[in-house]
Amino acid sequence: MLVADLNVILPEMMLAVYAMLALLGAVYTSKDGAAPLLVWATAALMVGLALWIGMTGEGTQVAFNGMFIEDSFARFAKVTILLSAAAVLVMSEEYMQRRGLLRFEYPLLVALSAVGMMMMVSAGDLMALYMGLELQSLALYVVASLRRDSVKSTEAGLKYFVLGALSSGLLLYGASLVYGYAGTTLFSGIIQTAVHGEVSLGLLFGLVFLISGMAFKVSAVPFHMWTPDVYEGSPTPVTAFFATAPKVAAMGLFARVMHDAFGGAVSDWSQIIALLSVLSMFLGAFAAIGQTNIKRLMAYSSIAHMGYALMGLAAGTAFGVQALLIYMAIYVTMNVGTFAFILMMQKDGAPVTDISALNMYSKREPGKALALLILLFSLAGVPPMLGFFGKLYVLRAAVEADLVWLAIAGVVASVIGAFYYLRIVFYMYFGEDRADELDSGSTPVLWGFLMASAAIMLLGIVNMFGVEGAAAAAAASLVN
Repeated sequence: MLVADLNVILPEMMLAVYAMLALLGAVYTSKDGAAPLLVWATAALMVGLALWIGMTGEGTQVAFNGMFIEDSFARFAKVTILLSAAAVLVMSEEYMQRRGLLRFEYPLLVALSAVGMMMMVSAGDLMALYMGLELQSLALYVVASLRRDSVKSTEAGLKYFVLGALSSGLLLYGASLVYGYAGTTLFSGIIQTAVHGEVSLGLLFGLVFLISGMAFKVSAVPFHMWTPDVYEGSPTPVTAFFATAPKVAAMGLFARVMHDAFGGAVSDWSQIIALLSVLSMFLGAFAAIGQTNIKRLMAYSSIAHMGYALMGLAAGTAFGVQALLIYMAIYVTMNVGTFAFILMMQKDGAPVTDISALNMYSKREPGKALALLILLFSLAGVPPMLGFFGKLYVLRAAVEADLVWLAIAGVVASVIGAFYYLRIVFYMYFGEDRADELDSGSTPVLWGFLMASAAIMLLGIVNMFGVEGAAAAAAASLVN
């Protein structure tokens, strides 16, 4: 039995064992001198595991008496997590090395956080959920404050840690209430207590606290307060990481808990998720308008996009989960390309985050400006970019679930939010010429990720690269 269980969690074990052995090896050898090698080795292992999980996984397997679930839903989320984490690692290597931030702990902390994320999307028990969540979070607290000589980076790590501890407390309190009223921590047992949609008041309170804890992880309003400061204060590659893999993991965990543990009480939690969705979409749309720092703008953009993704979850249907997964896959791809561009923004070798620095950028770098334009149009949901179809999926899911008001709110918020994306395009193509131009040129890696993401936003219109079919299978495995 133990051998069969270990076989199910083999990818997670391999990544965790690699991280621990690499940590020991680096400590007793060249330490930071091994960092570039560790970055590429970690990224290669993540890509290899993603391919393995995507190509060999089939059916549903359960390990450790239901605490760990390996199904199509978990595999879809894991492949997205691993590929996005690997992409960010590769993008960050040159940037971190040039600024003296590439320490050997960095790729290993990313690897350990990825193990936690993989655990989160496969959790079938409240204790497994918490273990995965905290493993991810503890590693992220450290990488947020990686730039030790920066007050902003230290503040980002501290703020993330303190507010993260608060969210963990809410989640744990909710878990204890759920356990007290359901008599079990297993999702398969919890769902039996609400088979006919009848949920006791205590269990409902527990559900609300669980939602609050998970809403913090996806930076949904009103649990978003950490996001702008942490995005701005963290090193830019770390910000890129925060905006990709952890969001997929947290949203996957959200869907897993709602459907696997409380699938019989959709009417009770759907209205809560819908409220979080509306608040996130509108706060993200309005708050980003006045931002001049592109990292803070991307933080509010992230809050708004999590609101759109939550729209799919609020539907409470299999199609809603499918729409959520497609949206997150597109969102991650857009963010990888956008942050590849932000990593290239520098003047005399120093990073630049002021949006006004992009004035007439198209005149100096027409290719990169066009690629960013495509990505920004996609983030705004302008047709015919792929981001438009991502929003179309979640809007359709809301309409089919009779949440027409939520879909209308989503359209209105999307129109408002388009302003701050189009403002960047205006600067690039119609702004005033500046004497202090950004440095031209870029590394082949960053240029490649920028162009590849932009190309996917165009080519994906014709072919979703198998994402649509995989998301449908993943949704079917979660919502029976």
